[in-house]
Amino acid sequence: MRRSQFEEVVKIDIDKLTEAELIELHHKIVERLRFLEQMRAHGTMLAFSIGERVTFTPEGRPSVTGMLVKYNKKTVTVITDEGQRWNVSPSFLRKAEPNEVATIKGNVIPMKSPR
Repeated sequence: MRRSQFEEVVKIDIDKLTEAELIELHHKIVERLRFLEQMRAHGTMLAFSIGERVTFTPEGRPSVTGMLVKYNKKTVTVITDEGQRWNVSPSFLRKAEPNEVATIKGNVIPMKSPR
C-alpha cells in the first residue's frame, strides 16, 4: 500500500467497537470502496472521447461497433451502427479498428429506422 508523507495509518481494534460503531465503520468502508470504483471507471472512461468509434463484445453475442455518445456515472452510452442504444462499462470497450468502422460520409451516420 502506497502512502504519502502526510497520511498516517490509524489502527482500529475492532474487538472493542460496539455494534453501532461497527455498522458505521462498515458504511464508511463501503462508501469509500464505491468511490474508488467510480474513480477507476471515470479514469477508464476518459480514455475514450465523445464521438469516438468503439467496439465491445456482449456476452454470448457477436462484437458490436458504434459511436460513444455520452458519459454516464458508471457507464458510457454507445449508439450502434444498427441504431441500438447500449449502456456499457468502459472496461469492456476498445477503440474500433479501421476495418470495423462503417463508412461515414461527412457528419452523417447511417442508422436504420427503429420501425
